[in-house]
Amino acid sequence: MEKTNHSQQLNLFEDISDLQLLNLTKFQLFLYKLIHFFKGIPGLLVSLFKTIGKLLKGLFTWIGNDLADIVKTFKDGDFKTKLSYLIMGFGSLTRGQILRGLLFLIFEVVFIVYMITAGGHWLGKLGTLGTQLPGTVYDPKLDTYVRVDGDDSFKCLLYGVLTIMFILCFIYTWRMNVKQNKDAEELLRAGKKLKTAKDDVSSLLDDQFHKTLLALPLTGITLFTVFPILFMILVAFTNYDGAHDGYSNLFTWVGLENFNTLFSMNTSSGNMSFAFGEILSWTLIWAFFATFTNYFLGMFVAIMINKKGIKFKKLWRGILVLTSAVPQFISLLYVSKMFAANGMVNGLLINQGLISDLSHIIRFWEDKTLARIMVIVINIWIGIPYLMLITTGILMNIPADLYESARIDGANAVQQFFKITLPYMLFVTGPYLLTSFIGNINNFNVIFLLSGGGPNNIKLSTAAGTAGDTDLLVTWLFKITTNEGSKYYLASVIGIMIFVVVSTIALIVYNVIPSTRNEEDYS
Repeated sequence: MEKTNHSQQLNLFEDISDLQLLNLTKFQLFLYKLIHFFKGIPGLLVSLFKTIGKLLKGLFTWIGNDLADIVKTFKDGDFKTKLSYLIMGFGSLTRGQILRGLLFLIFEVVFIVYMITAGGHWLGKLGTLGTQLPGTVYDPKLDTYVRVDGDDSFKCLLYGVLTIMFILCFIYTWRMNVKQNKDAEELLRAGKKLKTAKDDVSSLLDDQFHKTLLALPLTGITLFTVFPILFMILVAFTNYDGAHDGYSNLFTWVGLENFNTLFSMNTSSGNMSFAFGEILSWTLIWAFFATFTNYFLGMFVAIMINKKGIKFKKLWRGILVLTSAVPQFISLLYVSKMFAANGMVNGLLINQGLISDLSHIIRFWEDKTLARIMVIVINIWIGIPYLMLITTGILMNIPADLYESARIDGANAVQQFFKITLPYMLFVTGPYLLTSFIGNINNFNVIFLLSGGGPNNIKLSTAAGTAGDTDLLVTWLFKITTNEGSKYYLASVIGIMIFVVVSTIALIVYNVIPSTRNEEDYS
């Protein structure tokens, strides 16, 4: 009683000492942390802006220092270095570094030829994404009209961005060329020998072997991951859709118009902002329940199977593993048909007399609340076997003496779970929980194969089509790009927003989970 009265006298809006924290009840402690979390948001924003400012300052300082170094190298360098500013590799060739010089020179020749033959053309088209439509002209030889291709907006955007990336690569290579000349001059002044081609090759296979190994993967990541993401972001600023395919009908830049459409509260925009808010909220609700129901129920099943006195443990584990061996595509479609209006479940209920006639059948996929409950429950059936396997291995590694000490101190099974098992599990599986939550935000299979995103909701009807009550952002995105209008630009905007939501959640959660903050507690 004294503890409660003392804690009630404290002002939870002010900072209190660690000793005072011990006097708070669990609810008051939770309330105190919640209050100070929101109080700390302005400070976090200020810190964020300060960090961004420091990064920008550091970037401009680095650029200024690099430009100053380029000027100084040209001013202090010999004629070989100065000429290398114009003819890449000249300094290396004249100093006996043939391989380096040839590589620099070949790259410059390829760059110049490309810019003259194609690069300049695509850069010129990037600003407009094409102006010439396809048409027909009379061919006197064939005595008929033949089709003449016009501009292709898709190619203008694709090759224009590739050209800019190539230019950036050239600038980086040119800077390396200048630096190579500076280093070579310094080595020669110090009376040291320059590396030969043989030395360069040996270095790439020895002390620089990590660069050799990483070259191909980094190139692949740039071309097949970074570039598509960049391309998708740029599409969000165009009107690329089914009506503007870029070939028969050109698309062009529209600036921030698509973002205004998504976030505008004006009903003339097709309630796009309302639909986005509704689908985003359901997506987060789905991700929460899909993650934590599987997690805790999977852990509960693993604890029950591992409990002393349970017979046929291998049999129960084997049954659960076999259920996850069936391809998800088949099992989800089968379950979807089972719970359809004319499916097996309703047929069984009619045969057992639980449903009198067809007018009373349960429409599992046509009611908003029921459909949402169904996808969450069926996802539990899918996820429990996998979580059971993960948690089984972790539970076996919790030191048995912790439980023995707890039993000696008089702790019951529930207290042991919350004081030993759960904290240990959360520490080990914290990163998994985060990735699982993010994966469920983008869980296309379960929703699309079970309910197809339905039932359709007229309130979520937009210019991009009608969304359903169980649609996630990712399934809505799929519908937007595959319907008759194919609003690729809107899908790109939604893709960007998904990235913003996911990255924000990931950064916040990753910095508060015990796995990254209290590692010494479990070492």
